[in-house]
Amino acid sequence: MGMNKRPLSITLISWLFIGVGVVALTYHLLPEHIAELKTHAAFANELLWVCLVRLLAIVCGVFMLLGFNWARWLLVVWIGYHVILSAFHSVSEVTVHALLFAAIVCFLFLPGASRFFLSGKSVVKTGSGG
Repeated sequence: MGMNKRPLSITLISWLFIGVGVVALTYHLLPEHIAELKTHAAFANELLWVCLVRLLAIVCGVFMLLGFNWARWLLVVWIGYHVILSAFHSVSEVTVHALLFAAIVCFLFLPGASRFFLSGKSVVKTGSGG
């Protein structure tokens, strides 16, 4: 039970985004979904973009579990991106994403979470002074 112990909230949020990323990536890689996208020539690159965004959720979750501070910030950007995207849909969708954004950002920056991410245990030593 050291000072660098991962808070439960970070564990839960990390696994939530790993799960969301895996489920969404699997869905978008189903043969019938790929076939549907192939019928729309204008959306040929959409599958790649969508899969990369889903993969980012997994990357954020994995590296947050390991205590990498950059993964916490990337997750904030990822969720913020979804809030902006949902603004082009319905009011209820943007509301849900905005509330999710606020709750997750709150948990990611609680004092215990910040201590975990800023503890230095995940800093890659490169031999440089900074």
